[in-house]
Amino acid sequence: MLKLLLALHLLFAIFAVGPLVHAATTAGRGVRKGDGSATAGSARMLRVYSYASVLVIIAGMGLMSQKEDGKKLAEFGDTWIWLSVLLWIVAIGIVLIVVVPALDKVTAAIEREESVVSKTAVVAAAGGVVALIFTTIVVLMAYKPGS
Repeated sequence: MLKLLLALHLLFAIFAVGPLVHAATTAGRGVRKGDGSATAGSARMLRVYSYASVLVIIAGMGLMSQKEDGKKLAEFGDTWIWLSVLLWIVAIGIVLIVVVPALDKVTAAIEREESVVSKTAVVAAAGGVVALIFTTIVVLMAYKPGS
């Protein structure tokens, strides 16, 4: 069961978080080009993959409850676990509270043929922050500080 949960956790991370980070970091391109279909597509992808990333957490919680050599792999109280979950919540919050609404506004503004230049920095910066947060989570998962 341990290997199955590890495989699921990694697969969900690759196929849910990977596209999420990609969409977040490249959404600014659609804004910069004034491409309404690109911004609408990015917003949709960010919504879907944000919710799909919950599967990474579920598999991770199942994984940490597994035993190896009679000892649990991790506890929620371990720094690297709770900090990773907290960072995930922050990243998903940024995506769903900042980036997606900004992209929705940009898409509507593009349809009305209004300027969207002022939103480029918000979308690009938030996407960069999301990428840095998920990079930090990967480092925490690899190095497991405090354990």
